[in-house]
Amino acid sequence: MAHLKIGDIEIHWLNGGEFELDGGAMFGAVPKVLWSRKFPADNENYIKMLNAVLLIKTPDTLALVDTGLGNKLTAKQNEIFRVTKPWRVIDDLAALGITREEIDYVILTHCDFDHAGGINMYDGKGQTQLTFPRAKHLLQEKEWHDVLHPCRRSAETYWPVNFNELKESENLLLTDGDQDVCEGIRLIFTGGHTRGHQIVEISSQGETAVHMADLLPTHIHSHPLWIMAYDNFPLEVIDLKEKLMPGYIKKGAWFTFYHDIFMKACRFDEQGKVVESC
Repeated sequence: MAHLKIGDIEIHWLNGGEFELDGGAMFGAVPKVLWSRKFPADNENYIKMLNAVLLIKTPDTLALVDTGLGNKLTAKQNEIFRVTKPWRVIDDLAALGITREEIDYVILTHCDFDHAGGINMYDGKGQTQLTFPRAKHLLQEKEWHDVLHPCRRSAETYWPVNFNELKESENLLLTDGDQDVCEGIRLIFTGGHTRGHQIVEISSQGETAVHMADLLPTHIHSHPLWIMAYDNFPLEVIDLKEKLMPGYIKKGAWFTFYHDIFMKACRFDEQGKVVESC
């Protein structure tokens, strides 16, 4: 299981399920002749994608960033989204000696089904329950508003089945803008990919990592103009990458990834070239 040390904080990647998406959608207006050199597609134009849930272990706190596909997909949905590996977050936590009841925070960068599908889970009796029953679930107020009142576009990816238990629980913790979660973990509101999208900054002992979530789904998207057709506000995504990435690159920060099949994290130089990866 891949992991990375940031000072006295550990980051582990858990298997939130793997699927395949249309390569053109993942790279938007970028011509296939360009993106396919870096990310080969199959003969139907599909590319493999991870849903790699981040476990952040500080000396005092266990936090997850996003939750993967979950275990509630129907056979038809598994076929549509070409799921190649099932969700195994609970098993991966167990391999690290952690139970789902021990998770303190679940940070939701946004609420698309591939990030929010593991908020709840089927138990052995086919009933749904919160996957992490003690955890505070942190997301932006704007994002939660759009979960409850989705537009026609977001209704296709904000599935009510993923939020039923969270609505009725005391585990929901809404934020409005930037916020510290605990020592070493900070939420930064960005918008861009969705109206309420947020990213996660991890810092300890002078070292930094940043999880830009779907602003930077893979290392190949480091070019500001290489954005997804899935972005709701594409010009904002370009502006955000141009604004945020140079500062993190200058301080030698690690960029962590959720969807990248080639690497879990990397450092870039000022030209956007990968100089170190894990």
